[in-house]
Amino acid sequence: MTNVLNIEGIEAAYGNVTVLRGINLHVGQGESIGLFGPNGHGKTTLLRVISGLMKPTAGKVTFDGVDITAARPPVIVSKGLVQSQQGNTLFGDMGVAETLQMAAFTKPARAQAKQSLAQVYGLFPRLAERGPQKAKTLSGGERQMLSIGAALMCAPRLLLLDEPTLGLSPKLKEELAVALKEISASVPVVVVEQDVELLLSLADRLYLIEHGEVEREIGQDDAPDHQEIMEMYFGEHAG
Repeated sequence: MTNVLNIEGIEAAYGNVTVLRGINLHVGQGESIGLFGPNGHGKTTLLRVISGLMKPTAGKVTFDGVDITAARPPVIVSKGLVQSQQGNTLFGDMGVAETLQMAAFTKPARAQAKQSLAQVYGLFPRLAERGPQKAKTLSGGERQMLSIGAALMCAPRLLLLDEPTLGLSPKLKEELAVALKEISASVPVVVVEQDVELLLSLADRLYLIEHGEVEREIGQDDAPDHQEIMEMYFGEHAG
C-alpha cells in the first residue's frame, strides 16, 4: 500500500546554517506518527517544509503519490494536508467564530463546514462559549484550541501539530490531550511533542530527530521507558 506521506532526503537551511540533513521518513495510510527530540534540532523546520511554508534545499515531499515539494501552502491545504500553527500565530483581532468560519476556505472544507464546526465545538466547548470573543483575549490554552479547531475546519486528511501542549498548565495540557486522542482516532496526525508518553498515546510510530537527522525509529512494541527517554535527551548518564 502506498504511503500517504513520503519524506525523502530532505535538507533545509536558514541562510548558511543547515538545519535538516537528509531526513527520510514516511506516514502510512491511516497512520499517525510522532516526532520528538531536543529543541532546535529541526522538528518544526521539517513541518514547515512539509506544509510548504519553507522550501528545502534538497529532497522530495510526496503526499498521496503527488510531489508537493514546490507547491504553495494553499494548494497543499486544498489536498488535505493541514498544519495547525501554535496558538500565538492567530489573527488577534478576529473573533473565535469568524476564525473558524474563515478557515473552511477550500471547496472540500466548505462542503462539510457545518459538520466540522460541530466537531470542533464538541471537542472544545470553550470555543462555542466564546464565539464573538477576539482571539487575542483568549488564554494560551484557548488559543491553542482555536488553532487546532481552525485546522480541523480545513477538512484535513493528515493533520500536522507543532508542540500543541507547549506552555500549558498541567490541567489544560490534560484537557487538550484528551481532545488530541479523540482527533487522532479519526484523522491521522504528525505530532511534534516533547512529552513522549503523550506521543505514544497518539501515534503508531515515533521518530527521534537530532541534529537534523532521524536518529531512531520507535514502534509501539519497542517503546522506551522513562530512563531510556532521559538518556535520549540528556545522554547516557541521565537520571
